[in-house]
Amino acid sequence: MRQFNKFKDTKGFITIWERVIRFRYMITEQAKERCRILAFWERHGTEATEEAFMVSRRTLFRWQKKLKEKNGQLEGLNALSQASNKRRKRNVEENILKKIIELRTLHPRLGKEKIHALLKYEGSVSTVGRIISDLKEKKLLPSGKKFSMHANTGRLVERKIKKTKKKLRRPKGYRVLEVDTVIRFIDGVKRYILTATDTEKHTAFAACYTNHGSNSASDFLKKCVAVLPNCPKAVQTDNGSEFALHFDQACNSLSLERFHTYPRSPKMNAHVERFNRTLDEEFLKYHRALLRDDVVVFNDALVDWLLWYNGERPHHSLSLLSPFQYIFNSLSATECQMWWTN
Repeated sequence: MRQFNKFKDTKGFITIWERVIRFRYMITEQAKERCRILAFWERHGTEATEEAFMVSRRTLFRWQKKLKEKNGQLEGLNALSQASNKRRKRNVEENILKKIIELRTLHPRLGKEKIHALLKYEGSVSTVGRIISDLKEKKLLPSGKKFSMHANTGRLVERKIKKTKKKLRRPKGYRVLEVDTVIRFIDGVKRYILTATDTEKHTAFAACYTNHGSNSASDFLKKCVAVLPNCPKAVQTDNGSEFALHFDQACNSLSLERFHTYPRSPKMNAHVERFNRTLDEEFLKYHRALLRDDVVVFNDALVDWLLWYNGERPHHSLSLLSPFQYIFNSLSATECQMWWTN
């Protein structure tokens, strides 16, 4: 009788099972189970495996063959798709297809309900919708592209759909650094004051800029992270253009989570809006000429006022403590020494 080794040219299943534990994130649960069965087969033989796992000898050899084809890689035991190779195709009369194409060519915005009514089709509205989808995939219907006139050349240019990233909204009670912009128009000169407030510690920072670009907002954010003690790890802004390109890049480089408010919803940035009022009533009204004439000197004066605001000015929301005093009171004696300044 001819004898052969059924495990010839196959990597040891016990070794493979040990690899499953190391690389379990790369394969499915079903593949792990198959590998465990093959390891049992190598140890205890065919009869014991058939009795223990109700798996036929033919199936064991089929799994072994798959593993050989993949050169012993565990992914070879992953289950393949069980979808049928021959799928049923939708059969539609030719005159119905021609009529739908004709209607959609003449009236591109016509929906499936109205087409169904015009055709007096025996099938359902959903069936008409699926037929339209099939025709779109085959590119037999107008694409519905939008065109606009180019300002320089006067030619029609296709308007491409911009894919916008989904904006995150801050969960209730989540600590963030709220950032906003205050615009002042003085004697024909525009100035932009960027402001920021910690929603928990109530520390604040502000700086004046001569332009409204995202580069200015990016520079302001970096200063906030450097200046504010224990700065939050998340930022919330409105949907202004200054909080776009470079500001977004700065958030990524500083590993800050980004949140947006809803359009026309300043109440979602209530902390920084209240700080804007305090800034206006206690500082900006008395330094309008300086704000107009010399931004550098204005920012120096603003830093002095911010030191007083954060270090000495009592806050009703903090039981008449300043933000720095509130932070010191919440720290232990050892930690407190880290924050003392000259």
